[in-house]
Amino acid sequence: MILPLLIIVPLLTAFLITFIGGKKDTAAVILTLFAVTILLCMSLYSFIITGAQTQTYQMSAWAIPYGISLVLDPLSGFMMVMIAIISFTSALFSIQYIRHLQQDWKYYALFMLLLTGMNGVVMTGDIFNLFVFMEIALFAAFGLVAFGGKAEEYEAAFKYAVMGSVSSTIILFGIAVIYSATSSLTMSVIAQRLPLLDQKMVLWVGGLFMAGFGLKTAAMPFHAWLPDAHSSAPAPISSMLSGVLIKALGVYVLIRFFFNVLGAPRLFLTLFLVLGSISILVGVFLAIGQWDMKRLLAYHSISQIGYILLGLGLASPLAIFGAVFHMFNHALFKSLLFYNAGSVELALGTRNLKHLGNLSRILPVTSGTSMIASLSISGIPPFNGFFSKLVIIIAAIKTGHPVYALVAVVGSLLTLASFMKVQRYGFHGEKIIEKTVNKVGWSMNLAMICLAVLCLVTSALIIPGIREAIMDPVVNVITQKSQYLHVVMGR
Repeated sequence: MILPLLIIVPLLTAFLITFIGGKKDTAAVILTLFAVTILLCMSLYSFIITGAQTQTYQMSAWAIPYGISLVLDPLSGFMMVMIAIISFTSALFSIQYIRHLQQDWKYYALFMLLLTGMNGVVMTGDIFNLFVFMEIALFAAFGLVAFGGKAEEYEAAFKYAVMGSVSSTIILFGIAVIYSATSSLTMSVIAQRLPLLDQKMVLWVGGLFMAGFGLKTAAMPFHAWLPDAHSSAPAPISSMLSGVLIKALGVYVLIRFFFNVLGAPRLFLTLFLVLGSISILVGVFLAIGQWDMKRLLAYHSISQIGYILLGLGLASPLAIFGAVFHMFNHALFKSLLFYNAGSVELALGTRNLKHLGNLSRILPVTSGTSMIASLSISGIPPFNGFFSKLVIIIAAIKTGHPVYALVAVVGSLLTLASFMKVQRYGFHGEKIIEKTVNKVGWSMNLAMICLAVLCLVTSALIIPGIREAIMDPVVNVITQKSQYLHVVMGR
């Protein structure tokens, strides 16, 4: 069975790296690249063969409701592919970038633990094991944010750890309440038993999880930790945090719990709409005022998560398609933008837009791919960000929410203004830069080119036929709670 291997491979790789790690990181790099390549192949294979079906794997042969199950349905398979793509390109980008900081195998061990935690969160059907895998990912993330060893990085990691501890405590309390009420930790069993309880209990549990996992998504007003953590971490880790971590530990769990377990209560859908709209506007306004490139991108993470929450709050099949599509698109173009910022910082020793200029000659790959990513996040056709935002806007109008459609349009226009500033000052300014401090290597360029190509190619997911084959099964998992229960419970 391939399901446990998706967790075993990164976990085993992390332990192997610690056993053979020496003064240099060569063995760690080789093991990491091998592992992420295998995981990418397995994730793609699993998603393709799963199709619209669901696979389950019972740990230790104990059947539900007594055992712990791993679940691979179209939604979790889609998430696994997204995580695998970003982790593969981040590992490539890390080879030169991290060696510029220090040759240390510990980075790659933590990287693989981060990947283990995210894969476990996405795959598990048990809510307490979800918590355990979440903590594995978070502890690895804390160490990776502080990896550079500078004062601001330690401060960011400490703030992240404090906020992470608060959210984890809230989540653990919510799990305790669920277990006391349902006598089960299996999500499919909980979904069966919760409707039989007092609805006040459902609202109480939902409120705890909204606060706890809301902190993981970093949507407004749960965003305080994100700007420092994402801007202080090494560039490939910033891409992992923004591209996949806040989605695997935050958005994915919100989707799985509020749609597949609670059955999408109207109160929480309204909260998604309100928090999503606030995040879109406040996040982009905060981003416009930034001159530090990575901090600007960090605030845009808040804004783009708002689009996902807005689509989920609308809750129509079209809106959910737009939300899931945008979640995938954001992973691609935001990771690419962080790679661009990391390349600029490595090459010139600064990421302050005021100190940059015309980089198209000395950094042609970085400059070209940054334009693609900027157009994509701004919602300019034919790039993927345009289509996912358009779907969410159309869905808002169709469901009778023109105000939310207007919020999405205004947010996109302000995003375009923000990235016009990035391109004007950061890559196509009047100041001519003659030479670089450090050369950007082939692995960094390859990672950027891969994601730039995907920013264009994945626009095809909007095409009828392709959409029905790839995206509709994912949407059906979210909208059809009963189907999820019957398959996981073995009926």
